[in-house]
Amino acid sequence: MSKSPLTRRSFIAALPALSIAPGAALAEIGRSDEAPVNRIISSFRKQDWRDHFDDLGKASIVADTVSRALHFWSGDGETYFVFPTSVPASNELTKRGYTKIVRKKVGPDWTPTPSMIERDPDLKYMPPGPDNPLGTHAMYLDWPAYLIHGTHDTRKIGRKSSDGCIGLYNEAIAQLFAITPVGTQVRVI
Repeated sequence: MSKSPLTRRSFIAALPALSIAPGAALAEIGRSDEAPVNRIISSFRKQDWRDHFDDLGKASIVADTVSRALHFWSGDGETYFVFPTSVPASNELTKRGYTKIVRKKVGPDWTPTPSMIERDPDLKYMPPGPDNPLGTHAMYLDWPAYLIHGTHDTRKIGRKSSDGCIGLYNEAIAQLFAITPVGTQVRVI
């Protein structure tokens, strides 16, 4: 049996270098001549998307479907958060452009859309609760049937898994819900 070039001792010795340049070290791990692998976690980092808006208004949100992250800025620009998200499962389900938050609800109920029922006839109305696909909180956009909401199924975050909505961990949507006023401008890219 051949000995692995990566031993426990060499790994521990390399840890200081990883803390100095984690991006470079991780980039090396993923390099190959093969086609890129579809990752399930977003390229999660702070980005300044504020230039997508003339001004921040009451507050501003950019939902980046490529990096699978939601960016929030308060109206004064002092508060910034970035959250990992689930995004629409396909380009056909993805609506991009400008919209705004028109309504918010704690404990939302869920009714499948006609197109959802067409894809899965077993889908039925769900009251608030642990099986509800909208999680604990929902913020409704002015696009019909599009929401930013929580999810009880944490496996969905970081994946293309929704029917058009932007999903967050329940803890994250509760935090976002508390600081996001109705009228917040949203851009989905």
